[in-house]
Amino acid sequence: MTLTLPIDSEANYLINRDPLALLIGMVLDQQVPMEKAFSSPWVLSQRLGHDLDARELAAYDPEQLLALFARPPALHRFPKAMAARVQEVCRVLVDRYDGDPARLWADVTDGRELLGRIAELPGFGKQKAQIFLALLGKRFDVRPEGWREAAGGYGDADAYRSVADVVDDESLRRVREYKQQAKVAAKAKAAG
Repeated sequence: MTLTLPIDSEANYLINRDPLALLIGMVLDQQVPMEKAFSSPWVLSQRLGHDLDARELAAYDPEQLLALFARPPALHRFPKAMAARVQEVCRVLVDRYDGDPARLWADVTDGRELLGRIAELPGFGKQKAQIFLALLGKRFDVRPEGWREAAGGYGDADAYRSVADVVDDESLRRVREYKQQAKVAAKAKAAG
């Protein structure tokens, strides 16, 4: 099963065939709609004129990369911060995984190890790491022993909590409802 978002078919195709595009989509998936986050890797590849490459992005001139992110329509609500974050993630991929994002999840012994690897990426706190782990397990058959447990509630088979659970318009609606309910609950808790 693959990830299917209501975005351009070429953008969907890219995030399903290119591990770096998928990872960049996850990096960008904050403070923007998930459709924007996961379509931006395709837009970035179009602006570069070729497929995404972690080595190239890691070594890219930061100001030129920012220009690619900021050009209208901007790839993210915060193009400067996200261009820098994508570059930082790509540098980790080059330093630790020879520039191959799929090696991030290759040869892990269990879900805990994979969660730890993901959580070491710049900008990936526990929740984001668990969501990406669930996304890999549910949509890309990356399922080391204990992956569901390591992903926490995001790994539940019948969950509708994150991008990992989106396969069609109905599941997207259910994920949005869950997120809205979570926001309301958080506000109520903060209010006290």
